[in-house]
Amino acid sequence: MDLADEIIINAPKSRVYAALNDPEILRQSIPGCEELIKHSNTELEARVVLKIGPVKARFTGTVTLDTSGAPDAFSLTGQGNGGAAGHAKGGADVILTEENGVTTLRYTARADIGGKLAQLGSRLIQSTAKKLAAQFFTNFQQAVAPAEV
Repeated sequence: MDLADEIIINAPKSRVYAALNDPEILRQSIPGCEELIKHSNTELEARVVLKIGPVKARFTGTVTLDTSGAPDAFSLTGQGNGGAAGHAKGGADVILTEENGVTTLRYTARADIGGKLAQLGSRLIQSTAKKLAAQFFTNFQQAVAPAEV
């Protein structure tokens, strides 16, 4: 499964990049995230509860960041296990560009899913993945560039 999109964030690139590396902002942004532990600048561990169709599972997993292109780009790879519900592994490439203090975040992501989740059908999984990505970026944007009152 592949996803790609771009999001406009009303904040400078330096703030967006810093937020993408802030475990607390990420924890608040990731739908269903119960815990996010930063082991190093490139290693994270997460516990997330998700419901995909009729299957609800608690996933535990790891994420590894490649920040060699920072602050303009970075990549991440991860894998998670949801017990009887199945497992997932994948990654994403992120590119940040800034114009007049506004950042465009472009991403491409790919994931492979196995177990019960893989039996749900690609349409349900794809639509759920898009919904979760949209929810993540809505939460992330609110954390990085809160609307002015």
